[in-house]
Amino acid sequence: MLSPVPPTDAALVQAARDGDQAAWSALVERYDRVIVSISRAHRLGHHDVDDVRQTTWLRAVEHLDRLQDPERIGAWLATVARRESLRLLRAAGRVRPCDHKTLEREPDISPPPDVRVLASERREAVRGAVSSLPRRDRTLLGMLFGEAEPSYADIGRTLKMPVGSIGPTRGRVLERLRRQEPLADLVI
Repeated sequence: MLSPVPPTDAALVQAARDGDQAAWSALVERYDRVIVSISRAHRLGHHDVDDVRQTTWLRAVEHLDRLQDPERIGAWLATVARRESLRLLRAAGRVRPCDHKTLEREPDISPPPDVRVLASERREAVRGAVSSLPRRDRTLLGMLFGEAEPSYADIGRTLKMPVGSIGPTRGRVLERLRRQEPLADLVI
């Protein structure tokens, strides 16, 4: 007894277009290994091979009604699988894997050299201007802007001045500093 003749690709495509699930399964059975072998030939990893397979069959579902030559569905599927494999390879080429040391490295947040030089020049100008102030004004600024942050009562006792005059005196001292020659061009 002779075995029945297997249906042609065109007949399977037409039946799948009409909603025949058995025809669709026959197409998958006939060409799934071709799709997998094409993606493996591109040396894709297991997961990428699965992605190519899924995408190729998805494209088949999307374009089944538009195939102009249903008898050539095998060649069409092979082309889609090849193109999808190449797309994945191009995308992977853009990814630059790096080691954990690179990922964990802290960025250099120090200011650029020109900013450091300008800051250093500013500090020197301010130091020079402050050193030219009278001793009492230097002491007041040192106490106000030092790290200890004494209370106004402590400053008043040390400098023998009323607490209410500390703020206005500070304002006058800072204004004199701003007007000094090296600081006149700086914004402080």
